[in-house]
Amino acid sequence: MRISQAKVILCLVLMGLSNAASAQPVATLPPALAIEAESASYSDIADLVVISPLIIDVTVRKVAKVAPEQAIGVPVSLQRMLIEADVMALIRGEGGIADRVRFVLDVPKDAKGKVPKLKKQRLFLFGSPVAGRTGEIRLSRPNALANFSPTNDALVRRITQEAVLRDAPQRIIGVASAFHSPGTMLGEGETQIFLKTEKDQPVSLTVLSRPNQQKQWAVSTAEVIDSSATAPERFTLLWYRLACGLPRSLPTDRIETTGGQDAARAQADYKFIIDALGPCGRKR
Repeated sequence: MRISQAKVILCLVLMGLSNAASAQPVATLPPALAIEAESASYSDIADLVVISPLIIDVTVRKVAKVAPEQAIGVPVSLQRMLIEADVMALIRGEGGIADRVRFVLDVPKDAKGKVPKLKKQRLFLFGSPVAGRTGEIRLSRPNALANFSPTNDALVRRITQEAVLRDAPQRIIGVASAFHSPGTMLGEGETQIFLKTEKDQPVSLTVLSRPNQQKQWAVSTAEVIDSSATAPERFTLLWYRLACGLPRSLPTDRIETTGGQDAARAQADYKFIIDALGPCGRKR
């Protein structure tokens, strides 16, 4: 009787171990290949969203190695793979998407020449459809992937909602001009900085200084500077465009002033904006 009970207990233990093993999540792809599942950088995801007309949530179904003669130019440290994946959700894309898609991915090999497991991986794909080839996707970058997680799902969707708006903030090309106007009192003044953007979208920065008060800065995206404008909220598309797109210092040839003191104030106010924005936060 004791032996029988022991066997039953052992069986239950083994079943428990088996169930625990089967419940283990599929390992995510390494950061070099896909944005991490947790603690992803806002800017890394935004970098892919703003350049990708097609964004889909997929689960890898089939994986096949591409023969070397069909992967000419691919470094030996990489293995070109043909991936077939089931579409879980279309996040961005005109005209819909097929239930199953295919794409090519150059996967880094490890020290033993092996590649990470791809089958059953759930990923976000950032790319564009291949013209005339239904279901074929061209990635926006060689590593335009993000590991799936509820956190990343919410972040990808939130950034995409901002990016598809008609007046979505555009890429900053540089500084068009800047000047500082001193006030009538010591320590009072205003600096205005006008930016150049990819599609000539008006963007200007303003810094107000008043005696015995903290500096205040704001960004305006209207043709006429909006007096009610404020600084952008962190981790929004406008913040991303500024934090990742502005030069680290104000180009001296863009400062429109004849006085050295006013130029210095403009430089100081620009640095105040850069410090307030904080780092861009890219991890790759």
